[in-house]
Amino acid sequence: MQFLSFLHVLLWSLVVLAANPSQEDVVRDFFGNSTNGGSSHTNNWAVLVCASRYWFNYRHMANALGMYRTVKRLGIPDSNIILMLADDASCNARNKFPGSVYADRGRRLDLYGDNIEVDYRGYEVTVENFIRVLTGRMEPSVPRSKRLLTDDRSNIFVYMTGHGGNEFLKFQDNEEISAFDIADAFEQMYQKRRYNEIFFMIDTCQANTMYSKFYSPNILATGSSRLGENSYSYENDNDIGVAVIDAYTHYVLEYMEGINKTSHMTMADLFNTYDVNKIGSHPGVRSDLFRRPLSSALITDFFGGVSQVELSPEPVASPHEKQEPISILTEPEEPKRILASLAPASKHVPPPGGIWHQLRAWSGMAVMVGLVGWVGLRK
Repeated sequence: MQFLSFLHVLLWSLVVLAANPSQEDVVRDFFGNSTNGGSSHTNNWAVLVCASRYWFNYRHMANALGMYRTVKRLGIPDSNIILMLADDASCNARNKFPGSVYADRGRRLDLYGDNIEVDYRGYEVTVENFIRVLTGRMEPSVPRSKRLLTDDRSNIFVYMTGHGGNEFLKFQDNEEISAFDIADAFEQMYQKRRYNEIFFMIDTCQANTMYSKFYSPNILATGSSRLGENSYSYENDNDIGVAVIDAYTHYVLEYMEGINKTSHMTMADLFNTYDVNKIGSHPGVRSDLFRRPLSSALITDFFGGVSQVELSPEPVASPHEKQEPISILTEPEEPKRILASLAPASKHVPPPGGIWHQLRAWSGMAVMVGLVGWVGLRK
């Protein structure tokens, strides 16, 4: 009878142990690192392209710089941003405010400022260089700062602005990139495992035609205007003398000002803010290639930085033991496994493998106890 009572207590303890979540599961749930509808990416990158030259295209440079400021504010560092500006309006002789670029006629915020890193400027902004950046087909002499060093755990935000038409975007008023070119570049990236998900945004005339040829998985796309429509500027600055930003980009950036690094707003929330009457054209969204519901795809999955935390299987040191600080990796470094660096382990080290390993150990012990008890009863 005593033996049966012991087995009952032992089995009940195993049930309780199995029902309680492990420490790692609790922490993972706290940080939202769940795979249920969430993104599995470990790093974020942005490719921002202003493809227009000349002073009268000032607004296109402001569009790209506005996106640049937003992704930096939300946590993507310069090392993970490729900024391509076909012209430098800040240094143009007609700029009444040298060294500055503004996106509103009140000139409340200088988008150029002192803290900006342009990776490709002027005649470096070509169709060839853009395709090379995406596909990684670079000459050995190209520095790391000009490379898109992504992998299959990278979420990439690609933003393009300039003058375009039905399935093309002009670069430098000299050449064009077609919807087929971008689609094939994305397919090369997929085949080479250079991305986890891509968010493609374009502000140009007939912009929605630029993503009509995409065929690679895990791509979400949006544009400012549909086939046959123009994409209009938002406002002019009389002192600068030209339009300072496009309407579509203005309203996107206006919404993004309310987003912070811990925001839970989704891509569906962003797309629901599109107002045809304000923008002056019909923005479009293509999500058939995207594997997640838009209501579960966070805006910060593409516009924000990533912080990864993993628990070490080693025990926590006692208060009397000297501890080294836990290191947490945030972008721009390449994704690595992060272990909490603690003091030397004590003599007792918990068995590896987590809770299931412990269950197997307890089950083996229960069998041994049962056999010993059975032998004792037989005697």
